[in-house]
Amino acid sequence: MNRVYAIMFLILGIGCALPVQAAVREYWIAAEKTPWNYAPSAQNLIESADGLGVWGQTLTYTKYRYIGYADGSYTIPLPQPASMGILGPQLRAVVGDTLKIHFLNRTDRPLSMHPHGVLYDKDNEGADGGAGASVAPGERYTYTWVADKAAGPGPADPSSIVWLYHSHVMGEEETNLGLIGTIVITRKGMARSAANPMPRDVDHEFTALFMIFNEEEGKESGLKHTINGRIFGNLDGYEAHLGKRVRWHVAALGNEQDNHTVHWHGQTVLAHGRRTDVVEVLPGSMTSVDMVPRSPGNWLLHCHVNDHMLAGMSTRWRVLP
Repeated sequence: MNRVYAIMFLILGIGCALPVQAAVREYWIAAEKTPWNYAPSAQNLIESADGLGVWGQTLTYTKYRYIGYADGSYTIPLPQPASMGILGPQLRAVVGDTLKIHFLNRTDRPLSMHPHGVLYDKDNEGADGGAGASVAPGERYTYTWVADKAAGPGPADPSSIVWLYHSHVMGEEETNLGLIGTIVITRKGMARSAANPMPRDVDHEFTALFMIFNEEEGKESGLKHTINGRIFGNLDGYEAHLGKRVRWHVAALGNEQDNHTVHWHGQTVLAHGRRTDVVEVLPGSMTSVDMVPRSPGNWLLHCHVNDHMLAGMSTRWRVLP
């Protein structure tokens, strides 16, 4: 543990609570310009007869994305589940762990990585001044974030909870560019193993970001109503099994239009002690809910705001017998 963080732990009164086996978890992430297709099938996979409407006039745009790599050579990209879509690598830690994020900016504009929820000092905020607030094109910066107790699940939370991270040099522009990812923090004692911080009390974990990307300065055809950057059922990879435990990490970003009512067909979820099949998320909000699928099928997942449904904010998820 470096001296700065040892001092921070003592000041916050949490130094003695850290387990001996607390890990330092390293990630190598580059920001890169890439093409992104909002509907790779070029079809409306929810209601085929309706087509893509005005939202299908242009499907591919140049985006800026966080890409994960195996090491500091930044030559071997890490595999990304199809269901994560446009999102950056999912960062994981157990309460007590330290995250070291080695960031390389391969784009043509200054960028950063700003996390929600975790503990950091000013130089590791990734925003609003400090050494890591703006990383120039071609430059690197290593962020150090701590998953302290206040970053982890609370008494009413499930065993893991989700936080967002995103670029914050010009934050409102850079999230719209696609520079968004998630952090999942697991409760101390609930990780699958020392090497695997995923929670051991769930069988499947899915992440869903509900966000309207504005590609054409407010023109309707450029307002892409997405789940993880896909429209009209073009997001694939949500697949669970009957009776198995599923955790959904749900978030939203954007502006005043990004008020979403997330609805699962065929199943219910437990949201902080409340049973429901609709969860509300506002821009910049995050929640984690649990489900045990009770009926097999190919089910809809969508925002229940009428305009958002019509514009393609929906996909399907499968429950296998």
